[in-house]
Amino acid sequence: MNVHNLMEEYVAERVEETYAQLNKKRPEWLTCDCESCRLDVTSYVLNKVHPHYIVSGRGAVYTAQTLVDKQLSADVDALVLDGIRKVASTLRPDHKVIAVQTILGDKEEEGPAFNFPVITGTVLNGSTFEPLANACVELKDDSGLLAMQDSSWANPATTFNSTNGIFSFWPKSITAGKGNICKRFHFTITVSANGFASTTIGFDIDIASDVSKKKQFGTTLTYKVQDLILFNS
Repeated sequence: MNVHNLMEEYVAERVEETYAQLNKKRPEWLTCDCESCRLDVTSYVLNKVHPHYIVSGRGAVYTAQTLVDKQLSADVDALVLDGIRKVASTLRPDHKVIAVQTILGDKEEEGPAFNFPVITGTVLNGSTFEPLANACVELKDDSGLLAMQDSSWANPATTFNSTNGIFSFWPKSITAGKGNICKRFHFTITVSANGFASTTIGFDIDIASDVSKKKQFGTTLTYKVQDLILFNS
């Protein structure tokens, strides 16, 4: 049975629309609007609103009617703006190199590729089960730290109070011999923080190769790992 949270698309659309409106005015506090920031805002809002799950066409119709509720729309828009302000207030070191990468250009090969989903999760304090900030999160495969799709995604990543301990990675696409090849990829995530014992989890993702590399991510193509809980050392 496929269960889907219709709020994901709705919130993602509101995030894109709000950024578009803000970019017309370009307020001084809007320090960045990269794809990583947009995903952080989307995650921030989705963690604060009730999900609307559907399993059928009838469910989609019912939930769509719910989503046009004016109060719900106003609440989501308020949360989106709040999320954008919080994320924009957190300056990340990786933002400094985006312009340099753009100038140098990306001369990667075109053709079939294994495109990875955005991998997200949350780090929690084991004593309070509240989101834990300033944790270092590393995504690895058998060869070590994974390269990211572009420089706006950091690995290792750092968790922040402004995004409720959420981290996200978008692994770099891997060239495939042809399209529609199925392959299982194994990953590990290690989390560490001052005063806490580190923890590591492993997981597998099955991926079918696409005819080309994806250069933009979609919020519907995500893989959420279990909550990572750190306990005092």
